[in-house]
Amino acid sequence: MEANAMYALSAALVLGIVGFGGALAQGKTAAAALEGIARNPGAQSKIQTPMIIGLALIESLVIYALVIAFTLAGKIA
Repeated sequence: MEANAMYALSAALVLGIVGFGGALAQGKTAAAALEGIARNPGAQSKIQTPMIIGLALIESLVIYALVIAFTLAGKIA
């Protein structure tokens, strides 16, 4: 395969796999937090803040993957 085709394939795979993994992780995190809040509404503030921090960390990994994909896409041109 040509180098440009490999870069394009790599960029597409990076975005697809990391986007799918990030969506699954965020969904499981939010579901677990909402279940915990539903079981104990008084613990909402103790559950919500770490959940938001965790979601931000998961999203940062997806953003890093987007940067890598743009870097690989820049090598194509």
